[in-house]
Amino acid sequence: MENQGKSVTMLKEGSGLTNGCHGSSSRCMARKPRLHYPGACYHVILRGNAGHDIFFDQKDRSRFFFLLQEGMERYKHRLHAYCLMTNHVHLAMQVGEVPLSRIIQNISFRYACYMNRRRQQVGHLFQGRYKALLIDADSYLLELVRYIHNNPVRAGLVTSPDQYPWSSHAVYLGNGTVPWLATDWVLSQFAEQKQRAVALYHDFVMQGKDDAYQKDFHQGTIEGRILGEDRFAEDALVKASQKVVRQATLDRVLQVVCEQYKVCQADLASSARQRRMSEPRAIAALIVREAEHLSLTSLARRLSRDLSGLSQAASRLDKRLKTDTGLTEKIEAIKERI
Repeated sequence: MENQGKSVTMLKEGSGLTNGCHGSSSRCMARKPRLHYPGACYHVILRGNAGHDIFFDQKDRSRFFFLLQEGMERYKHRLHAYCLMTNHVHLAMQVGEVPLSRIIQNISFRYACYMNRRRQQVGHLFQGRYKALLIDADSYLLELVRYIHNNPVRAGLVTSPDQYPWSSHAVYLGNGTVPWLATDWVLSQFAEQKQRAVALYHDFVMQGKDDAYQKDFHQGTIEGRILGEDRFAEDALVKASQKVVRQATLDRVLQVVCEQYKVCQADLASSARQRRMSEPRAIAALIVREAEHLSLTSLARRLSRDLSGLSQAASRLDKRLKTDTGLTEKIEAIKERI
């Protein structure tokens, strides 16, 4: 049971700590990469750092909904269900061409910036790496939607999913309008006629009201990252391997940063003390530092700069992002182009 320990206000209307290994690095097992292919469906869980709350009132949840909507307009994915608890979020999300990692990074990063500004705090809002379980939608999506909508019941916050205002259950019942929520596929599995489909859907969800925590919806059945039979897993692995993810080069990072600031690479490498060059250099350093396949040492060599100076500039910029919304959006735009 996922205990929240918080009361619920009825509805009227993202970087984190790394879950690293302890001890010698030689004993650490490398994380398997996320599986991505167009049409892939996931159970996504975002948790507050150290179990701390991520929502404090209606304004916070409304902001998160806005980011969900804006993300769908930008990245063209579908959301079949959601449930906003006090200290974590459940999503049933189906992607298009854009990988899930990019979608969730955008939402969590921007929401964390919003929360840090609003509460005048610093540090990590979300706990480590978000959980994403690839699911066989044909076999498990209906049950996953029921499981997500009954999460407040399992947590002891309400006695019926009908009573909880911060999940998509009410939208399925027609008690709210969320145009960006994809209810069509789920309801079509019950009946062609809308009213009949809603009634059967409601019966289906209520039948799972007393179900306990289901490990498979958190750990999957294969490799801890897939919920489905062996054949589905094999097909998913084949589809994922067909999609080659292009890794940004150092040249591409510098090109996009320079275009954004209307400067040339020679300006960034200039020894002249030009204040207007400090921000684009710092942005390039921050992006390179965050990319596992790129080296800050290589960037320092390319720009003829001191390595420690670039590292410190990236750290200072990282702190600014917690309070500077405009700069955050600028860096997001640069990352998208890269």
